[in-house]
Amino acid sequence: MEENPNINNKTFCMSEYDVLKRVILCQPQYMTIREVINETQEHFKNEGIHIERALEQHAEFVKTLKDNDIEVILLPYHKKYPEQVFTRDIGFTLGQTIFVAKMATDIRAGEENILKQWLEDEEISYYNLAEELIEGGDVVIDGTTIYVGLSNRTDQKAAEQLQRLLNQFNVIPISFKEKYLHLDCVFNVVSSEVALIYSNALTKKDIDLFASRYDLIEVSEEEQFQLGTNVLSIGNKRILSLPVNKEVNKQLRSRGFKVIEVDITEIIKSGGSFRCCTLPILRET
Repeated sequence: MEENPNINNKTFCMSEYDVLKRVILCQPQYMTIREVINETQEHFKNEGIHIERALEQHAEFVKTLKDNDIEVILLPYHKKYPEQVFTRDIGFTLGQTIFVAKMATDIRAGEENILKQWLEDEEISYYNLAEELIEGGDVVIDGTTIYVGLSNRTDQKAAEQLQRLLNQFNVIPISFKEKYLHLDCVFNVVSSEVALIYSNALTKKDIDLFASRYDLIEVSEEEQFQLGTNVLSIGNKRILSLPVNKEVNKQLRSRGFKVIEVDITEIIKSGGSFRCCTLPILRET
């Protein structure tokens, strides 16, 4: 697939760690565990989600992004979409193209239309991945390499379609235990040299591949449950992470990262953290 020759300053991403300038979020106004879709939700289904607390934490998250000179776009929320806070899954930006995903579950189907409406209003072109099931939480980008997690949200056909579309990129399918929902819950690239990994969810073949490319920070079972891999890099070795994931944060700091701790523990009850809650559309290399 060819890049749009008309260079714009609205959309561009080539990694998970270049300097973040524009990002799409959505407030958790109607966030609820309506249908249990992952282990984290199963754990918290009786406790439920305290919406007021979730909104306060999300507002602090947004403020932190803005304090770091990042433009935050808030999509309108709707009562029929309780998972809308997880904007990462509705698409991903590669080069200048925003790919709009096809959501795999009924509870999330339709969220992509809110994104498409905003893109159309902003006159930003996008590519609609309507043929195969794919969600952005399974897409991890590192330059010309795209790791695509094979889950019950993203299938092999979607990875093959991406490879056909993106012949200048190397699309690498990554198998993992489906109970972990998305690839970014068990693997995340935080710089060109460093990645976070929860090895118990992955095959030896893929662990060896990652080990040949990155200095791997192994995330414990406890901190994986607290979504320790699901941090957000905002560039220049700055990482947003949960205060509760002390060992992950210690390991990142020991490698020269500035860890910005923000508490969004109410939001992670639904199974997603910083990366899940953000759809980057502009990063500066």
